[in-house]
Amino acid sequence: MAIPAKLQNDIKQFQRLQQELALVDQQRLQLEMKLRETTHTLEELKNVPEEAPVYRPVGSLLVKAKGKKEVEDLLSEEKETLEVRFKALERQVGHLKERYEAMQKDLSEQLRSAGIGVEEGSEGSP
Repeated sequence: MAIPAKLQNDIKQFQRLQQELALVDQQRLQLEMKLRETTHTLEELKNVPEEAPVYRPVGSLLVKAKGKKEVEDLLSEEKETLEVRFKALERQVGHLKERYEAMQKDLSEQLRSAGIGVEEGSEGSP
């Protein structure tokens, strides 16, 4: 049975939305890991004595910092930035999931009305 052109187009849009959702969710997970790492580093830095030498990254180099406070300030600023970006990605993932679910429901209805759906009772069958 031939699938109508509009339905084919909707399916392609749905597939693009799936890809976008997967990509944005992957970015969110990566950012979450970086945020956890930064938070953990800040916590560990609290246990370092004030007089201990502390290094900070500059590109691919480690440079001796002026003091523990300098590194704490840099990490705190980075953490704030990461939190803002993470929240934005969480919102974006939420909006994409809403669109995904709505589009999935719409496509299912279109497929059913075109006679191309899954037969009743066969959904849970092996």
